[in-house]
Amino acid sequence: MPKGIYTDSSYDGKCAELALIREDKRNAMSDGLLAEIERFYTTLPSEVRVVVLHGRGGHYCSGLDLAEHVSRSAEEGVHHSRNWHRVMDLIQFGGVVTVSAMTGAVIGGGLELATATHVRIAEPSVMFQLPEGRRGIFVGGGATVRVSRILGADRMVEMMLTGRKYTAEEGVRLGLAHYAVGEGEALPLARDLALRIASNAPMSNYFMINALTRINDMSRADGLFTESLAAALVQTTPDAEEGLKAFLEKRSPTFR
Repeated sequence: MPKGIYTDSSYDGKCAELALIREDKRNAMSDGLLAEIERFYTTLPSEVRVVVLHGRGGHYCSGLDLAEHVSRSAEEGVHHSRNWHRVMDLIQFGGVVTVSAMTGAVIGGGLELATATHVRIAEPSVMFQLPEGRRGIFVGGGATVRVSRILGADRMVEMMLTGRKYTAEEGVRLGLAHYAVGEGEALPLARDLALRIASNAPMSNYFMINALTRINDMSRADGLFTESLAAALVQTTPDAEEGLKAFLEKRSPTFR
């Protein structure tokens, strides 16, 4: 079980887990934690298809660790923000599905991290917030794209202006979470869903997490054309043949 300073990870066949363990900081994001997250995703064994991401100590991630905030020039600030974007893109588009089991604080950079993942489960303790506007700063880890496209720009403006907090149930209604569960139920459900997702055909999973978001950014015509290309590529795989054969034989498919 590899363990860093800020994270703890484990692997079990097609599934892996990554736990944030800065419990004394409510798993606040630092450059060191971001680097460990990047290292985890770039060194995953090739057989891993799904990651379960969660935080220990009752919190998912409370955002940027302001105690480590340093004065940066405009140039340095751009590079710092772009590094966040690069790691969040690695999570969202790297080809491995990530399921977030969320508890407690999902704040600022923690919400940016969560919305880079593909399936989000929230316990009753979850609090979604973007407090940057109340602290004299601005989001820089991708919220203007990922969170805004879930909430809509108008609702995100109000959320940042007022420091508004959303609960787990509200998060499901708004799209910040896909499931609202009872206390202690997020991680077990995340593990169950990870196993289910890992049993899908790998190329289908790859295109679901890579094509759908991009198609949503396209014009109608470009999106439909891209859909045709994706469908044509996926249906040529051995797994597509197995899926059709299994359907006709009335059995569960066995994918690679």
